[in-house]
Amino acid sequence: MSAELISKATDWFQSKGWKPFPFQEEAWEKYAKGRSGLVNAPTGSGKTYSLLLPAMLAANPKKKGLKVIWITPIRALSKEIEQASKRAVEGLSLDWEVGVRTGDTSQKEKQKQRVALPDLLITTPESLHLLMSQKRASHLFRNLECIVVDEWHELLGSKRAVQVELALSKLKSWRPKLRVWGISATIGNMDDAMDILMGTNPPRPKPVVIRANHEKQIEVVSILPDDVTELPWAGHLGIRLLEKVIPTIKSSKSCLIFTNTRSQAEIWYQRILEVAPELAGWIGMHHGSIDKKLRHWVEDALHTGDLKAVVCTSSLDLGVDFRPVETIIQIGSPKGVARFIQRAGRSGHQPGATSKIYFVPTHTLELIEASALRAAINQQIIEERMPYVRSFDVLLQWLVTLAVGEGFYASEALEQLRSTVSFGSITDREWQWCLNFITHGGEPLEGYDEFHRVEVDPDGKYVVNSRKVSFRHRLSMGTIVSEGLMKVRLASGGFLGTIEEYFISRLKVGEVFWFAGRNLELIEVRGMTVKVRKAMTKAGKVPSWQGGRMPLSAQLGAMLRVKLGEAYINKITTAEEEPELHMIQPLIELQAERSMVPSEKELLIEYFESDEGYHLFIYPFEGRLVHEGMAALIAYRLGLFSPITFSIAMNDYGFELLSDQPIPIEDAIDSDIFSTTDLREDIQASVNETEMARRRFRDIAHISGLVFGGYPGKPVKVRHLQSNSQLFFNVFLEDEPDNLLLLEAYEEVHTFQLEEARMRAAMERIMSQEIRLIYMEKPSPLSFPIMVDRLREKISSESLQDQVKRMQEW
Repeated sequence: MSAELISKATDWFQSKGWKPFPFQEEAWEKYAKGRSGLVNAPTGSGKTYSLLLPAMLAANPKKKGLKVIWITPIRALSKEIEQASKRAVEGLSLDWEVGVRTGDTSQKEKQKQRVALPDLLITTPESLHLLMSQKRASHLFRNLECIVVDEWHELLGSKRAVQVELALSKLKSWRPKLRVWGISATIGNMDDAMDILMGTNPPRPKPVVIRANHEKQIEVVSILPDDVTELPWAGHLGIRLLEKVIPTIKSSKSCLIFTNTRSQAEIWYQRILEVAPELAGWIGMHHGSIDKKLRHWVEDALHTGDLKAVVCTSSLDLGVDFRPVETIIQIGSPKGVARFIQRAGRSGHQPGATSKIYFVPTHTLELIEASALRAAINQQIIEERMPYVRSFDVLLQWLVTLAVGEGFYASEALEQLRSTVSFGSITDREWQWCLNFITHGGEPLEGYDEFHRVEVDPDGKYVVNSRKVSFRHRLSMGTIVSEGLMKVRLASGGFLGTIEEYFISRLKVGEVFWFAGRNLELIEVRGMTVKVRKAMTKAGKVPSWQGGRMPLSAQLGAMLRVKLGEAYINKITTAEEEPELHMIQPLIELQAERSMVPSEKELLIEYFESDEGYHLFIYPFEGRLVHEGMAALIAYRLGLFSPITFSIAMNDYGFELLSDQPIPIEDAIDSDIFSTTDLREDIQASVNETEMARRRFRDIAHISGLVFGGYPGKPVKVRHLQSNSQLFFNVFLEDEPDNLLLLEAYEEVHTFQLEEARMRAAMERIMSQEIRLIYMEKPSPLSFPIMVDRLREKISSESLQDQVKRMQEW
């Protein structure tokens, strides 16, 4: 079987003019021998066909119905997998039907799939759970032979990975010989990725990790100003280099322009057309809030070459093989090495091709980040993905999903559950709490019938008999909880996409805003629908979406510390050797003049007095989330010396504590203020942990089914969801402090919001470094961006621009 499969796959490759890589041949061989595993290869190296071909060729041709499930993390990728699959079906002369099941699939197609699924189904974790909630789910999956989880590294750091784990645990109970495979780009914790995918009871024979033995060549080219003074000391838009970006766009046959936020994408799209109006009709925009029809049109036009450029966000990050794309432009630092590599891989997206990415710094210090990114890629330093474990909100949703479908028996479900990494540690007491929650709502909610969602049959099977409960549950399934989304419709009836409720609430009728690449005038808001018309004026407000900018990763932060020290110590003088460090030398020299430039073995602390008060700046280079928690912690510990009040500001490089009285920093350093002793206790004392958990609880309440998001066309307003979830939070806090959902909210605050583990590691590193306390007379280049971020949040009669100008003249 193995030799025949490899022969057929090789023949088809040769017919396309391709030669298989060794890792592809190894994957074909291992699959043919019944193995499961994980394929690890660079973007654009042919990972898809390493598993798609053997999954098709090894399947039993006599059985009809679903044989292979292919899970993708984003809908845009599903279209590309569908096209690749159909090419293989045609080329191999297989009698296979290929289908897609995502949130974009039509109701007609979904109805067809309820009767019979295709041989190969390309789907998302959410849509797979929906299929498993059907009454005859086990029948639909009776001939399933393989499940492939694409871009597993991308799913791993989210609750969607927990969804995949739970689905696999059930599918393996139905199909004990099921082959489980993952596809992943390189991540820092590959072994963890493998273990989580396979579970604590992995398939037999032992799963394998197949690694490509070739490196993806990535060329990083920075688009630099003529003079470093052209770049601002702070900011994140990069518009000042727009005119230098335009020639790169025009000289490319096709181009993806990646931004880090949807707001930034809207701004860059409009600004490009202002500077180069001749690109109208040749440039598009793509992000997750735009209507699916518009997104699909952009994808098709890019694939056929009808569009020259697309301004996009992470919606086009993953796996999408647009062959015409030859140029990638990254606006601003992506704050992570893996994300940068992923985006670079959109160009040269063929085996053996070099990927080239243009980096556009948005402020001066990002020049060092460009150098750090290049060095990290060369040294193969990649971030780890922190998995979610013991996410009881996902588990409760899953149990209701099973009950809505064929039902489940407690002992069997617990056995399946303990085969996952996420819930391998669940205790009998916790399990009983979960069962009680879905049947009676737990102790505080037992008297309310609406929380009695699941019933227990006389034979002990947990089932949902209520059609209303089933319908509402299917509407609410999933772990992606966004802010309240309002539909944006033209007065003529066209649908443009969705926008968050809180942004629209700030607009008045007649005001203009930018969305989906258009200037729109607000006509009226009716329910959750925003009616607009095309505006004649070019000026407009830019929508902002919750989430904001990504924080700096630990790995990129470490390389940034190295490069900052190199820029000063080595005195880089040649533009060919390090063009970014060469250009930033005047700023590095100014930093050394006003303060000092820390090496990787030093922690810089700056202190100076101004008309505002006493400023203390600390630079761990650990990202804004860690700095937010660390700033509160250090402020608390400083307050133990004497009562003192601080204003706090932070960015990815460091944080500021501002007070109206002298700060006892020397005494604090002598007292080991960065010690990890009693760290959690001090964190709890320094931040409003309960309020942070309360905010986190809204999503947990939604995922677990405590609150209902509303029916199609009639969603519940965000403020109502928030007030409802806060009500539950308060009830549990008062009457059931050991409620698992309540405890989960607190744990997520420490793990993902404050990043306590990373904070602890950073402080342990700081304790081994030389602490350099510098007294300054004027702000340094490192401190300036933090001060600007703080000023953005203040209301003043003096404009921010004037304040910044005045500060730069100090």
